[in-house]
Amino acid sequence: MSQTFSRRNFLRTGLFGLAGATMLGPGIISGLAAGSEPVEAVVIGSGFGGAVAALRLAQAGVRTLMLERGRRWAVTPEQNTFATLPNPDGRAAWLSPTTVVGNPVAIDVYTGVLERTVEEGVTVFAGAGVGGGSLVYNGVTYQPTRELFERSFGRTVGYDEMEEIFYPRVRSMLKPSQLPADILATDYYRMTRVFLEMADRAGLRGRLADMNIDWNVVRGEIEGSRVPSALVGEFWYGNNSGCKNSLDKNYLAQAEASGYLQILPLTVVTEITEAPGHRYVVTCDQIDESGTPLKRVQFTCNQLFMAAGSMGTSKMLVKAKAKGTLSKLNEHVGQNWGNNGDFFGMQVGLPDTNPGQGGPASAIIEDHDNPLGPTAVMCAPQWDAQGGVINTLGLSIPPAKGAFRYDAATDSVKLNWPGEDPAIARTVEAGARTYDTLNRASTTNEHRPSTAFVAGGLTAHPLGGAVLGRACDRYGRVEGYKGLYVVDGALIPGSSGCTNPSFTIAALAERCMEKIVPEVVEKGERKLFAFNSSRADSAKS
Repeated sequence: MSQTFSRRNFLRTGLFGLAGATMLGPGIISGLAAGSEPVEAVVIGSGFGGAVAALRLAQAGVRTLMLERGRRWAVTPEQNTFATLPNPDGRAAWLSPTTVVGNPVAIDVYTGVLERTVEEGVTVFAGAGVGGGSLVYNGVTYQPTRELFERSFGRTVGYDEMEEIFYPRVRSMLKPSQLPADILATDYYRMTRVFLEMADRAGLRGRLADMNIDWNVVRGEIEGSRVPSALVGEFWYGNNSGCKNSLDKNYLAQAEASGYLQILPLTVVTEITEAPGHRYVVTCDQIDESGTPLKRVQFTCNQLFMAAGSMGTSKMLVKAKAKGTLSKLNEHVGQNWGNNGDFFGMQVGLPDTNPGQGGPASAIIEDHDNPLGPTAVMCAPQWDAQGGVINTLGLSIPPAKGAFRYDAATDSVKLNWPGEDPAIARTVEAGARTYDTLNRASTTNEHRPSTAFVAGGLTAHPLGGAVLGRACDRYGRVEGYKGLYVVDGALIPGSSGCTNPSFTIAALAERCMEKIVPEVVEKGERKLFAFNSSRADSAKS
């Protein structure tokens, strides 16, 4: 175990020390835990959907409690907050005895930043911590084309309003930008240049990605004032240099600064129950950083926002329906799940690519006219890769054939993904065809690139399970219930249109909240707990 991880003893000084709940005061916490005071709004999860919901509620003056299973991951002045890929420790994985990326390495069981769940037919990665998936994603902020967006969403959501209002709204918060020319020209990003040259030779569209990255921090990495992080291919476990503009730095920071949002980390939701008067009781286990339950608490709320990601939200709702605690959920809950068409590939035999450096990701090649189905592939570094290699994440548009089911014997929910279904397998075949196109165009007397592998069966982009227009209405209101909403990737029917979904998840959440917030404010039943009232009052003045 690395010495930097001895910080655990400090971090264990108290659950609510991390939560910032000392501002609440012990009496208020006790009252909330006993369910004696209703909370106006509870948001479960702090990823792209939950962060948007929390900020828009806070801006409307709605006192909101956010429940997050993971811990806070603030970048320290020492720049040693996260584990690294070459030297992983317990911070790398969510309550796992081994690492979950690459060959397994034994680690302490800890509330680390990345979760891997093995489902039926697919393995799923998800972030854990304040900021959710933004802590571990590669920063790509990718807007789908109109054609591919409509192929995924049909007529449920209009592309015009997304393009004109909600994508720009998210962009104004995250401020993504492309890899600057001076950084692209360095040897660290040789792979990016080779990748774009391949696209040009193949007649495919290659372009730099919009990235939610602070490039000045990356310049600091190059100059030596920041610890190497993006430059050495880190992203799965977080970035110690602070180059990633994760949600705790923008949406969540603004919401907390308003005084109307309180975040409780290390709080795992175990059950959701309908209460009289269109209220909801959320039962949680407060845990320590080894995952040990410390206390079971309940919160009663008037408005409940599900934002635990496609996997978390879908499993909670499916379980609640099966156990009768939310018995009016309709037949579409737990259906229409997809893997966003994720596939992974490796090309070998290329000119020297310096493939262990330059990240988190940087460029995209689009093969939307692929006869087997539209694809996009993006290069990403792998810290231990050999020269002449490019590792890529691919995206396509799969049919949303996944479904969740409740198992009463284990009191758990499992996802089934029929990966062998011909229509799903075709998305991987489309990816192989794209790699073949690139390889043929780059074959010379000196270099004969080939595809080492193309594989599905793993996704970092789970989508669906509480889809718009089916389990929910067109704005995330859950059918059959007042005051119950979904605002995360569970809304999306299996694919975000051949793109990384974080941008679309956030934009959809903005769209939902624009419709929902006025309704929440208008209802006006404000029997609230008064946490952090001095900060709330000062924010008004």
